[in-house]
Amino acid sequence: MDASKSGNGGAGWDARMIDEIVAGLADKPGALMPVLQAVNERVGFIPPDAVPAIARALNLSRAEVHGVISFYRDFRTERPGRKIIRVCRAESCQAMGAVALAGHIQSRLGVGFGQTSADGDFTLEPVYCLGNCACSPAIVVGDDLYGRVTPKRFDEIFFSVTSSRSSR
Repeated sequence: MDASKSGNGGAGWDARMIDEIVAGLADKPGALMPVLQAVNERVGFIPPDAVPAIARALNLSRAEVHGVISFYRDFRTERPGRKIIRVCRAESCQAMGAVALAGHIQSRLGVGFGQTSADGDFTLEPVYCLGNCACSPAIVVGDDLYGRVTPKRFDEIFFSVTSSRSSR
């Protein structure tokens, strides 16, 4: 099963990779979570076509595996954008303008929460507290945390991220 032949977002994984991950973790108690975490980390998402192989290897039903994947927000079933933008939606950030900021970001990217831009560069995700309440509203772009983000400051951050990408 080659991902480049599936409808799951192109190359980047194959059945051997999934089998290797499962084989290395199958003997652990409660192996499903470590297996899903490892697949999600290594591939960037959990390919739906890999679910039957994971279930079979762990002697679980596909429904059990799918139930865990769909329950936890950090597991993806589609390839994310090259950069993930997370916008805090907690009370402190909302009180300091996160709702307007989120609308601005959605408009700038042309996507809603949980979606990836058409060019595959950005995925927009809601987060319920980044632990940066004193500097609300907060966002994370890739691995970088930003506080006191206004629409204007987001545009500066966005320009910086996109211009550094195009200069490579």
